[in-house]
Amino acid sequence: MQTPAIKLNNSALNQLPATVLVPNYDRSKVTQGIVHVGVGGFHRSHEAYYTDAYMSETGDLSWGICGVGLREADRKMQTLLAAQDYLYTLIVRHPDGNIENRVIGSLSDFLLGCDDPTAVINKMASSETKIVSLTITEGGYNFNPASGEFDFTNPDVIHDLANPQSPRLVFGYLLAALQLRRKNGLAPFTIQSCDNVQHNGDVAKKMLIAYASKVDGELAQWIESEVAFPNAMVDRITPATTAADIAYLQKNIGINDQWPVTCEPFHQWIIEDKFTLARPQWEQVGAQFVDDVTPYENMKIRLLNAGHSVLGILGSLHGFATIDESVQDPLFAKFLRHFMDTEVTPILPAVAGINLDEYKDTLLARFANPNIKDGLARICSENAAKLSTFLLPTMVDNLSNKGQIQCATLVLAAWCYYSDKQVDQQGKALNITDAMAVEVHKAASQTNQRSLALLEISSIFASLTCHKEFVTAYKKQVMALYAKPDVKQHMQSILSSVA
Repeated sequence: MQTPAIKLNNSALNQLPATVLVPNYDRSKVTQGIVHVGVGGFHRSHEAYYTDAYMSETGDLSWGICGVGLREADRKMQTLLAAQDYLYTLIVRHPDGNIENRVIGSLSDFLLGCDDPTAVINKMASSETKIVSLTITEGGYNFNPASGEFDFTNPDVIHDLANPQSPRLVFGYLLAALQLRRKNGLAPFTIQSCDNVQHNGDVAKKMLIAYASKVDGELAQWIESEVAFPNAMVDRITPATTAADIAYLQKNIGINDQWPVTCEPFHQWIIEDKFTLARPQWEQVGAQFVDDVTPYENMKIRLLNAGHSVLGILGSLHGFATIDESVQDPLFAKFLRHFMDTEVTPILPAVAGINLDEYKDTLLARFANPNIKDGLARICSENAAKLSTFLLPTMVDNLSNKGQIQCATLVLAAWCYYSDKQVDQQGKALNITDAMAVEVHKAASQTNQRSLALLEISSIFASLTCHKEFVTAYKKQVMALYAKPDVKQHMQSILSSVA
Protein backbone atom coordinates (compact mmCIF):
# COMPACT_ATOMS: atom_id res chain seq x y z
CA MET A 1 0.00 0.00 0.00
CA GLN A 2 1.41 3.38 -1.04
CA THR A 3 2.31 5.80 1.77
CA PRO A 4 0.08 8.92 1.67
CA ALA A 5 1.77 11.99 0.24
CA ILE A 6 2.97 14.59 2.74
CA LYS A 7 0.96 17.81 2.64
CA LEU A 8 3.36 20.65 1.87
CA ASN A 9 3.64 23.24 4.66
CA ASN A 10 6.24 24.55 7.10
CA SER A 11 5.95 21.62 9.49
CA ALA A 12 6.50 19.13 6.66
CA LEU A 13 9.83 20.53 5.42
CA ASN A 14 11.96 18.22 7.56
CA GLN A 15 9.90 15.19 6.50
CA LEU A 16 10.41 15.51 2.75
CA PRO A 17 12.70 13.12 0.83
CA ALA A 18 16.39 13.97 0.89
CA THR A 19 16.30 14.40 -2.90
CA VAL A 20 14.07 17.48 -2.51
CA LEU A 21 15.93 20.73 -1.86
CA VAL A 22 14.21 22.79 0.85
CA PRO A 23 14.89 26.27 2.30
CA ASN A 24 17.90 26.13 4.62
CA TYR A 25 16.84 29.31 6.42
CA ASP A 26 14.37 29.95 9.23
CA ARG A 27 11.24 31.18 7.48
CA SER A 28 9.85 32.55 10.73
CA LYS A 29 12.63 35.17 10.68
CA VAL A 30 12.00 36.33 7.12
CA THR A 31 10.81 39.92 6.67
CA GLN A 32 9.15 41.13 3.50
CA GLY A 33 11.28 43.62 1.60
CA ILE A 34 9.51 42.89 -1.69
CA VAL A 35 5.85 43.22 -2.66
CA HIS A 36 5.12 41.45 -5.92
CA VAL A 37 2.02 42.04 -8.05
CA GLY A 38 1.11 39.09 -10.28
CA VAL A 39 1.94 35.78 -8.59
CA GLY A 40 1.81 33.53 -11.64
CA GLY A 41 3.97 30.64 -12.73
CA PHE A 42 6.70 32.83 -14.18
CA HIS A 43 7.19 34.89 -11.05
CA ARG A 44 7.42 31.71 -9.01
CA SER A 45 10.00 30.12 -11.34
CA HIS A 46 12.04 33.30 -11.69
CA GLU A 47 12.16 36.19 -9.19
CA ALA A 48 10.90 34.04 -6.29
CA TYR A 49 13.44 31.34 -7.25
CA TYR A 50 16.33 33.82 -7.35
CA THR A 51 15.24 35.31 -4.02
CA ASP A 52 14.93 31.90 -2.36
CA ALA A 53 18.39 30.97 -3.66
CA TYR A 54 19.78 34.31 -2.41
CA MET A 55 18.37 33.87 1.10
CA SER A 56 19.64 30.28 1.20
CA GLU A 57 23.10 31.34 0.00
CA THR A 58 23.58 34.42 2.19
CA GLY A 59 21.26 34.17 5.18
CA ASP A 60 20.00 37.70 4.42
CA LEU A 61 16.33 37.19 5.34
CA SER A 62 15.11 40.75 4.74
CA TRP A 63 13.88 39.99 1.23
CA GLY A 64 10.83 37.82 1.67
CA ILE A 65 8.07 38.39 -0.86
CA CYS A 66 4.49 39.42 -0.14
CA GLY A 67 2.46 38.43 -3.18
CA VAL A 68 -0.46 40.51 -4.39
CA GLY A 69 -3.36 39.53 -6.62
CA LEU A 70 -5.66 42.28 -7.86
CA ARG A 71 -8.36 40.16 -9.49
CA GLU A 72 -10.94 37.68 -8.35
CA ALA A 73 -9.19 35.19 -10.65
CA ASP A 74 -6.20 35.24 -8.25
CA ARG A 75 -8.27 33.89 -5.35
CA LYS A 76 -7.79 30.19 -6.11
CA MET A 77 -4.00 30.41 -6.09
CA GLN A 78 -4.01 32.58 -2.96
CA THR A 79 -6.23 30.11 -1.12
CA LEU A 80 -4.20 27.06 -2.10
CA LEU A 81 -0.84 28.66 -1.35
CA ALA A 82 -2.03 30.03 2.00
CA ALA A 83 -2.95 26.47 3.02
CA GLN A 84 0.68 25.49 2.24
CA ASP A 85 2.22 28.38 4.22
CA TYR A 86 2.95 29.89 0.75
CA LEU A 87 5.40 27.09 -0.04
CA TYR A 88 5.41 25.40 -3.44
CA THR A 89 7.57 22.98 -5.39
CA LEU A 90 9.61 24.06 -8.41
CA ILE A 91 9.89 21.09 -10.78
CA VAL A 92 12.91 21.64 -13.03
CA ARG A 93 12.75 19.34 -16.06
CA HIS A 94 15.94 18.76 -18.05
CA PRO A 95 15.96 17.65 -21.72
CA ASP A 96 17.61 14.34 -20.77
CA GLY A 97 14.73 13.44 -18.46
CA ASN A 98 16.46 14.38 -15.21
CA ILE A 99 14.15 16.20 -12.78
CA GLU A 100 15.13 18.42 -9.86
CA ASN A 101 12.56 19.26 -7.19
CA ARG A 102 13.03 22.33 -4.99
CA VAL A 103 10.65 23.79 -2.42
CA ILE A 104 10.65 27.59 -2.67
CA GLY A 105 10.27 29.51 0.58
CA SER A 106 10.68 33.16 -0.41
CA LEU A 107 6.95 33.83 -0.80
CA SER A 108 5.61 34.43 2.72
CA ASP A 109 2.24 36.15 2.27
CA PHE A 110 -0.34 36.79 -0.44
CA LEU A 111 -2.86 39.65 -0.30
CA LEU A 112 -5.92 40.11 -2.51
CA GLY A 113 -6.60 43.66 -3.59
CA CYS A 114 -10.11 42.77 -4.67
CA ASP A 115 -10.87 41.91 -1.01
CA ASP A 116 -8.94 44.62 0.82
CA PRO A 117 -7.30 47.30 -1.32
CA THR A 118 -6.30 49.27 1.77
CA ALA A 119 -4.22 46.36 3.06
CA VAL A 120 -2.33 46.20 -0.24
CA ILE A 121 -1.75 49.96 -0.32
CA ASN A 122 -0.53 49.94 3.30
CA LYS A 123 1.79 47.01 2.61
CA MET A 124 3.39 48.81 -0.32
CA ALA A 125 3.64 51.98 1.80
CA SER A 126 5.30 50.17 4.72
CA SER A 127 8.86 51.20 5.56
CA GLU A 128 9.81 47.51 5.31
CA THR A 129 9.01 47.47 1.58
CA LYS A 130 11.99 48.41 -0.58
CA ILE A 131 10.84 47.00 -3.95
CA VAL A 132 7.46 46.58 -5.61
CA SER A 133 7.92 44.20 -8.51
CA LEU A 134 5.48 43.44 -11.31
CA THR A 135 4.57 40.50 -13.51
CA ILE A 136 1.35 41.83 -15.00
CA THR A 137 1.85 40.73 -18.67
CA GLU A 138 2.09 43.01 -21.67
CA GLY A 139 -1.56 44.03 -21.46
CA GLY A 140 -1.26 45.07 -17.82
CA TYR A 141 0.62 48.26 -18.72
CA ASN A 142 -2.54 49.71 -20.27
CA PHE A 143 -0.93 51.46 -23.23
CA ASN A 144 -2.26 51.87 -26.73
CA PRO A 145 0.02 49.69 -28.93
CA ALA A 146 -0.09 52.16 -31.81
CA SER A 147 0.58 55.36 -29.89
CA GLY A 148 2.38 53.96 -26.87
CA GLU A 149 0.35 56.29 -24.65
CA PHE A 150 -1.63 55.45 -21.52
CA ASP A 151 -5.20 54.42 -22.32
CA PHE A 152 -7.48 56.65 -20.27
CA THR A 153 -10.56 55.22 -21.98
CA ASN A 154 -10.19 51.91 -20.12
CA PRO A 155 -13.26 51.61 -17.83
CA ASP A 156 -11.04 50.39 -14.99
CA VAL A 157 -8.91 53.54 -15.28
CA ILE A 158 -12.03 55.70 -15.17
CA HIS A 159 -13.11 53.81 -12.04
CA ASP A 160 -9.69 54.22 -10.39
CA LEU A 161 -9.55 57.96 -11.01
CA ALA A 162 -12.94 58.29 -9.31
CA ASN A 163 -12.10 55.82 -6.49
CA PRO A 164 -8.41 56.29 -5.62
CA GLN A 165 -8.57 54.25 -2.40
CA SER A 166 -10.19 51.21 -4.03
CA PRO A 167 -8.41 50.84 -7.38
CA ARG A 168 -8.65 47.95 -9.79
CA LEU A 169 -5.43 48.41 -11.78
CA VAL A 170 -1.85 48.31 -10.55
CA PHE A 171 -1.22 52.00 -11.28
CA GLY A 172 -3.92 53.04 -8.84
CA TYR A 173 -2.27 50.95 -6.11
CA LEU A 174 1.23 52.21 -6.87
CA LEU A 175 0.12 55.83 -6.85
CA ALA A 176 -1.85 55.52 -3.60
CA ALA A 177 1.08 53.79 -1.88
CA LEU A 178 3.66 56.30 -3.10
CA GLN A 179 1.39 59.15 -2.06
CA LEU A 180 1.16 57.65 1.43
CA ARG A 181 4.92 57.11 1.68
CA ARG A 182 5.54 60.70 0.68
CA LYS A 183 3.03 61.92 3.25
CA ASN A 184 4.78 59.85 5.92
CA GLY A 185 8.23 61.13 4.97
CA LEU A 186 9.45 57.81 3.58
CA ALA A 187 11.65 57.41 0.53
CA PRO A 188 9.83 55.72 -2.37
CA PHE A 189 10.21 52.05 -3.20
CA THR A 190 11.77 50.86 -6.45
CA ILE A 191 9.26 49.73 -9.08
CA GLN A 192 10.77 46.68 -10.79
CA SER A 193 9.08 45.27 -13.88
CA CYS A 194 9.67 41.58 -14.56
CA ASP A 195 7.58 41.46 -17.75
CA ASN A 196 8.51 40.69 -21.33
CA VAL A 197 8.04 44.28 -22.42
CA GLN A 198 10.84 46.12 -24.17
CA HIS A 199 12.27 48.78 -21.82
CA ASN A 200 9.88 47.43 -19.20
CA GLY A 201 11.03 49.82 -16.50
CA ASP A 202 10.73 52.82 -18.81
CA VAL A 203 7.23 51.71 -19.84
CA ALA A 204 6.16 51.27 -16.21
CA LYS A 205 7.51 54.74 -15.43
CA LYS A 206 5.81 56.39 -18.40
CA MET A 207 2.45 54.79 -17.64
CA LEU A 208 2.52 55.58 -13.92
CA ILE A 209 3.54 59.19 -14.47
CA ALA A 210 0.81 59.64 -17.10
CA TYR A 211 -1.74 58.27 -14.63
CA ALA A 212 -0.33 60.31 -11.73
CA SER A 213 -0.46 63.50 -13.79
CA LYS A 214 -4.25 63.16 -13.97
CA VAL A 215 -4.42 62.94 -10.19
CA ASP A 216 -1.69 65.16 -8.76
CA GLY A 217 0.84 66.95 -10.95
CA GLU A 218 3.22 67.63 -8.06
CA LEU A 219 3.17 63.96 -7.05
CA ALA A 220 3.86 62.98 -10.65
CA GLN A 221 6.95 65.20 -10.66
CA TRP A 222 8.13 63.66 -7.39
CA ILE A 223 7.74 60.17 -8.87
CA GLU A 224 9.66 61.16 -11.99
CA SER A 225 12.60 62.52 -9.99
CA GLU A 226 12.68 60.13 -7.02
CA VAL A 227 11.43 56.68 -8.04
CA ALA A 228 13.73 54.16 -9.76
CA PHE A 229 12.33 51.94 -12.53
CA PRO A 230 15.19 49.63 -13.58
CA ASN A 231 14.82 47.94 -16.95
CA ALA A 232 15.39 44.20 -16.94
CA MET A 233 15.48 41.18 -19.23
CA VAL A 234 13.88 38.06 -17.79
CA ASP A 235 13.98 34.54 -19.18
CA ARG A 236 12.83 31.09 -18.11
CA ILE A 237 10.36 28.96 -20.04
CA THR A 238 7.55 28.16 -17.61
CA PRO A 239 4.51 26.29 -18.92
CA ALA A 240 1.18 26.30 -17.12
CA THR A 241 0.90 23.85 -14.24
CA THR A 242 -1.03 20.71 -15.13
CA ALA A 243 -2.78 17.95 -13.21
CA ALA A 244 0.08 15.68 -14.33
CA ASP A 245 2.57 17.89 -12.45
CA ILE A 246 0.56 17.59 -9.24
CA ALA A 247 0.18 13.82 -9.73
CA TYR A 248 3.93 13.42 -10.38
CA LEU A 249 4.78 14.99 -7.03
CA GLN A 250 2.19 12.92 -5.18
CA LYS A 251 3.03 9.56 -6.71
CA ASN A 252 6.76 9.83 -7.42
CA ILE A 253 8.03 12.16 -4.70
CA GLY A 254 5.40 11.85 -1.98
CA ILE A 255 4.51 15.55 -1.80
CA ASN A 256 0.95 16.86 -1.82
CA ASP A 257 1.40 20.26 -3.47
CA GLN A 258 -1.73 21.77 -4.97
CA TRP A 259 0.01 24.33 -7.21
CA PRO A 260 3.61 23.49 -8.10
CA VAL A 261 5.48 25.11 -10.98
CA THR A 262 7.27 23.33 -13.83
CA CYS A 263 10.13 25.03 -15.68
CA GLU A 264 13.24 24.44 -17.74
CA PRO A 265 16.73 24.48 -16.15
CA PHE A 266 17.83 27.60 -18.06
CA HIS A 267 17.24 30.93 -16.33
CA GLN A 268 18.52 34.44 -16.96
CA TRP A 269 17.95 37.82 -15.33
CA ILE A 270 19.78 40.92 -16.52
CA ILE A 271 18.96 44.07 -14.56
CA GLU A 272 20.00 47.72 -14.70
CA ASP A 273 21.53 48.56 -11.34
CA LYS A 274 19.29 51.54 -10.62
CA PHE A 275 17.39 51.14 -7.34
CA THR A 276 15.89 53.78 -5.07
CA LEU A 277 16.72 51.91 -1.85
CA ALA A 278 18.56 48.70 -0.98
CA ARG A 279 18.20 45.54 -3.09
CA PRO A 280 19.07 41.85 -2.75
CA GLN A 281 22.51 40.95 -4.08
CA TRP A 282 20.93 38.68 -6.68
CA GLU A 283 24.21 38.63 -8.60
CA GLN A 284 25.45 36.16 -5.97
CA VAL A 285 23.00 33.58 -7.36
CA GLY A 286 23.33 34.21 -11.09
CA ALA A 287 21.61 37.49 -11.94
CA GLN A 288 23.64 39.98 -13.95
CA PHE A 289 23.62 43.73 -13.28
CA VAL A 290 24.47 46.07 -16.15
CA ASP A 291 24.34 49.77 -17.00
CA ASP A 292 22.07 49.28 -20.03
CA VAL A 293 19.88 46.24 -20.59
CA THR A 294 18.63 47.34 -24.05
CA PRO A 295 20.76 45.06 -26.27
CA TYR A 296 19.96 42.02 -24.12
CA GLU A 297 16.21 42.63 -24.06
CA ASN A 298 16.13 43.35 -27.81
CA MET A 299 17.83 40.03 -28.44
CA LYS A 300 15.56 38.05 -26.14
CA ILE A 301 12.23 39.65 -27.04
CA ARG A 302 12.82 39.60 -30.79
CA LEU A 303 14.28 36.10 -30.96
CA LEU A 304 12.78 34.05 -28.11
CA ASN A 305 9.42 35.74 -27.55
CA ALA A 306 8.77 36.43 -31.22
CA GLY A 307 9.96 32.90 -31.98
CA HIS A 308 7.36 31.59 -29.58
CA SER A 309 4.67 33.56 -31.44
CA VAL A 310 5.88 32.23 -34.81
CA LEU A 311 5.64 28.63 -33.59
CA GLY A 312 2.51 29.29 -31.54
CA ILE A 313 0.30 30.70 -34.29
CA LEU A 314 1.53 28.57 -37.18
CA GLY A 315 1.75 25.47 -34.99
CA SER A 316 -1.77 25.96 -33.63
CA LEU A 317 -3.24 26.20 -37.12
CA HIS A 318 -1.36 23.08 -38.20
CA GLY A 319 -2.74 21.17 -35.22
CA PHE A 320 0.24 20.97 -32.89
CA ALA A 321 -0.41 21.32 -29.15
CA THR A 322 2.99 22.23 -27.69
CA ILE A 323 6.13 24.17 -28.52
CA ASP A 324 8.39 21.11 -28.47
CA GLU A 325 6.05 19.29 -30.86
CA SER A 326 6.21 22.24 -33.26
CA VAL A 327 9.97 22.75 -33.28
CA GLN A 328 10.68 19.02 -33.60
CA ASP A 329 9.01 19.19 -37.02
CA PRO A 330 11.93 19.82 -39.43
CA LEU A 331 10.00 22.32 -41.56
CA PHE A 332 8.89 24.37 -38.55
CA ALA A 333 12.44 24.36 -37.15
CA LYS A 334 13.88 25.45 -40.50
CA PHE A 335 11.26 28.19 -40.91
CA LEU A 336 11.87 29.51 -37.40
CA ARG A 337 15.64 29.60 -37.93
CA HIS A 338 15.13 31.35 -41.27
CA PHE A 339 12.99 33.99 -39.52
CA MET A 340 15.67 34.46 -36.86
CA ASP A 341 18.55 34.61 -39.34
CA THR A 342 17.03 36.80 -42.06
CA GLU A 343 14.47 39.02 -40.31
CA VAL A 344 15.75 39.48 -36.76
CA THR A 345 19.54 39.11 -36.69
CA PRO A 346 20.28 41.79 -39.33
CA ILE A 347 18.62 44.50 -37.21
CA LEU A 348 20.01 43.46 -33.81
CA PRO A 349 22.91 45.49 -32.41
CA ALA A 350 25.94 43.66 -31.10
CA VAL A 351 25.46 42.22 -27.61
CA ALA A 352 28.54 42.13 -25.40
CA GLY A 353 29.58 38.59 -24.54
CA ILE A 354 26.88 36.96 -26.70
CA ASN A 355 27.44 34.94 -29.87
CA LEU A 356 24.10 35.26 -31.66
CA ASP A 357 24.45 32.04 -33.63
CA GLU A 358 25.10 30.11 -30.41
CA TYR A 359 22.21 31.92 -28.71
CA LYS A 360 19.83 30.91 -31.52
CA ASP A 361 21.10 27.31 -31.35
CA THR A 362 20.37 27.34 -27.62
CA LEU A 363 16.85 28.67 -28.20
CA LEU A 364 16.01 25.89 -30.62
CA ALA A 365 17.34 23.32 -28.15
CA ARG A 366 15.32 24.86 -25.30
CA PHE A 367 12.14 24.93 -27.41
CA ALA A 368 12.69 21.26 -28.25
CA ASN A 369 12.94 20.11 -24.61
CA PRO A 370 10.49 17.17 -24.66
CA ASN A 371 9.89 17.44 -20.92
CA ILE A 372 8.60 21.02 -21.04
CA LYS A 373 5.17 20.65 -22.56
CA ASP A 374 4.59 24.36 -23.11
CA GLY A 375 1.11 24.57 -24.58
CA LEU A 376 0.52 26.64 -27.69
CA ALA A 377 -2.73 27.91 -26.16
CA ARG A 378 -0.64 29.58 -23.43
CA ILE A 379 1.88 30.88 -25.95
CA CYS A 380 -0.96 32.38 -28.01
CA SER A 381 -2.81 33.94 -25.08
CA GLU A 382 -3.04 37.72 -25.51
CA ASN A 383 -1.71 37.51 -29.06
CA ALA A 384 -2.76 41.09 -29.79
CA ALA A 385 -0.47 42.46 -27.07
CA LYS A 386 2.32 39.97 -27.71
CA LEU A 387 2.52 40.51 -31.45
CA SER A 388 2.49 44.28 -30.92
CA THR A 389 5.42 43.93 -28.52
CA PHE A 390 7.44 41.03 -29.90
CA LEU A 391 6.95 40.97 -33.68
CA LEU A 392 5.71 44.27 -35.08
CA PRO A 393 8.71 46.39 -33.98
CA THR A 394 11.00 44.04 -35.94
CA MET A 395 8.80 44.44 -39.00
CA VAL A 396 8.83 48.23 -38.70
CA ASP A 397 12.62 48.25 -38.44
CA ASN A 398 12.95 45.99 -41.46
CA LEU A 399 10.56 48.10 -43.52
CA SER A 400 12.57 51.20 -42.62
CA ASN A 401 15.81 49.48 -43.60
CA LYS A 402 14.61 47.56 -46.67
CA GLY A 403 14.91 44.28 -44.80
CA GLN A 404 12.93 41.05 -45.08
CA ILE A 405 9.38 40.66 -43.73
CA GLN A 406 8.08 37.49 -45.44
CA CYS A 407 8.06 35.19 -42.42
CA ALA A 408 6.54 37.75 -40.07
CA THR A 409 3.89 38.68 -42.63
CA LEU A 410 2.85 35.04 -42.93
CA VAL A 411 2.50 34.90 -39.14
CA LEU A 412 0.15 37.91 -39.22
CA ALA A 413 -1.87 36.40 -42.06
CA ALA A 414 -2.06 33.16 -40.09
CA TRP A 415 -3.18 35.09 -37.00
CA CYS A 416 -5.98 36.58 -39.08
CA TYR A 417 -7.15 33.12 -40.17
CA TYR A 418 -6.69 31.78 -36.62
CA SER A 419 -8.81 34.63 -35.19
CA ASP A 420 -11.45 34.35 -37.91
CA LYS A 421 -12.02 30.59 -38.08
CA GLN A 422 -10.94 29.76 -34.48
CA VAL A 423 -10.21 26.16 -35.51
CA ASP A 424 -7.10 24.36 -36.70
CA GLN A 425 -6.71 22.70 -40.11
CA GLN A 426 -8.45 19.59 -38.80
CA GLY A 427 -11.44 21.59 -37.60
CA LYS A 428 -10.56 21.31 -33.91
CA ALA A 429 -11.57 24.38 -31.87
CA LEU A 430 -8.73 26.61 -30.72
CA ASN A 431 -8.59 27.87 -27.15
CA ILE A 432 -8.33 31.65 -27.61
CA THR A 433 -7.66 33.93 -24.64
CA ASP A 434 -7.19 37.58 -25.56
CA ALA A 435 -8.52 40.86 -24.20
CA MET A 436 -9.03 41.94 -27.82
CA ALA A 437 -10.44 38.60 -29.03
CA VAL A 438 -13.90 39.95 -29.90
CA GLU A 439 -12.57 42.97 -31.79
CA VAL A 440 -9.94 40.93 -33.63
CA HIS A 441 -12.45 38.21 -34.56
CA LYS A 442 -14.92 40.79 -35.86
CA ALA A 443 -12.29 42.34 -38.13
CA ALA A 444 -10.74 39.04 -39.23
CA SER A 445 -14.13 37.58 -40.14
CA GLN A 446 -14.49 40.29 -42.81
CA THR A 447 -11.35 39.13 -44.63
CA ASN A 448 -13.19 37.31 -47.42
CA GLN A 449 -15.02 40.54 -48.23
CA ARG A 450 -12.11 42.92 -47.54
CA SER A 451 -8.70 41.29 -47.55
CA LEU A 452 -7.18 44.04 -45.40
CA ALA A 453 -9.95 44.09 -42.77
CA LEU A 454 -7.69 43.01 -39.91
CA LEU A 455 -5.29 45.85 -40.63
CA GLU A 456 -8.08 48.33 -39.91
CA ILE A 457 -7.44 47.81 -36.18
CA SER A 458 -5.30 50.92 -35.93
CA SER A 459 -4.37 50.36 -32.29
CA ILE A 460 -2.32 47.38 -33.50
CA PHE A 461 -1.36 48.05 -37.09
CA ALA A 462 -0.99 51.83 -37.48
CA SER A 463 2.80 51.52 -37.53
CA LEU A 464 2.65 49.06 -40.44
CA THR A 465 -0.19 50.16 -42.70
CA CYS A 466 1.74 53.26 -43.75
CA HIS A 467 4.19 50.95 -45.52
CA LYS A 468 2.90 49.98 -48.97
CA GLU A 469 5.37 47.09 -49.17
CA PHE A 470 3.85 45.48 -46.08
CA VAL A 471 0.25 46.02 -47.18
CA THR A 472 1.00 44.38 -50.54
CA ALA A 473 2.80 41.44 -48.94
CA TYR A 474 0.07 40.92 -46.34
CA LYS A 475 -2.70 40.97 -48.93
CA LYS A 476 -0.88 38.36 -51.00
CA GLN A 477 -0.22 36.12 -47.99
CA VAL A 478 -3.68 36.33 -46.46
CA MET A 479 -5.45 35.68 -49.77
CA ALA A 480 -3.22 32.67 -50.44
CA LEU A 481 -3.82 31.29 -46.95
CA TYR A 482 -7.59 31.68 -47.20
CA ALA A 483 -7.52 29.98 -50.60
CA LYS A 484 -5.51 27.06 -49.19
CA PRO A 485 -5.21 27.02 -45.39
CA ASP A 486 -2.22 24.69 -45.24
CA VAL A 487 0.41 26.59 -43.25
CA LYS A 488 3.18 24.13 -44.12
CA GLN A 489 2.69 24.78 -47.82
CA HIS A 490 3.04 28.52 -47.31
CA MET A 491 6.06 28.12 -45.02
CA GLN A 492 7.74 25.91 -47.61
CA SER A 493 6.94 28.43 -50.32
CA ILE A 494 8.82 31.14 -48.44
CA LEU A 495 11.79 28.88 -47.81
CA SER A 496 11.86 27.73 -51.45
CA SER A 497 11.84 31.32 -52.70
CA VAL A 498 15.21 31.96 -51.07
CA ALA A 499 16.77 28.53 -51.59
